[in-house]
Amino acid sequence: MAEYIESLRLLAEKFGRLEGVGRKTAMRMAFSVLELEEEDARAFAQAIIDAKEKIHLCPICQNLTDREVCPICSDEERDRSLICVVSDARTVMAMEKVREFRGVYHVLHGLISPMNGVTPDKLKIRELLARVGEGEVSEVIVATNPTVEGEATAMYLSKLLHPLGVRVTRLAYGVPVGADLEYADEITLFRALEGRRDV
Repeated sequence: MAEYIESLRLLAEKFGRLEGVGRKTAMRMAFSVLELEEEDARAFAQAIIDAKEKIHLCPICQNLTDREVCPICSDEERDRSLICVVSDARTVMAMEKVREFRGVYHVLHGLISPMNGVTPDKLKIRELLARVGEGEVSEVIVATNPTVEGEATAMYLSKLLHPLGVRVTRLAYGVPVGADLEYADEITLFRALEGRRDV
């Protein structure tokens, strides 16, 4: 039935373009919008427009912000000698939930993936090199995912950063809390051994 209502089909199609939203979920979302009061529907639409118009990249770390400079870069308490490099803004949010990291971030907006047409020049690597080149940075933590693309990006950054005289480190990956070692794969166990520390 819904396919015959053109405006509903179009709305579901727009929701379906969102990352991780399948056809059925998109249709459910479209029906949910129809159930909103008109005032709420207008506020919902306005929130999307406002986000697109107001959110931009921080000129320092390339994270998303609706201010001139993002709150992390403008925080005087943060350690600017320590930069954590991440692939996207969602990772910054995840890292900040831990409330332990007191350095600053740099968002690449992707990972090197030649098969998907993502080459280094399409990432925010030039901006990272410029920040490190200013001389205030002593360590760069590469916090990309332990995937082929994440590892390739980490290796590429390491080769570029070492000549600049900064320490380049990688997040330790390993066995998650509560997991049984017998079910861990070889790469996870290797990373766990590699990232071991004194107790």
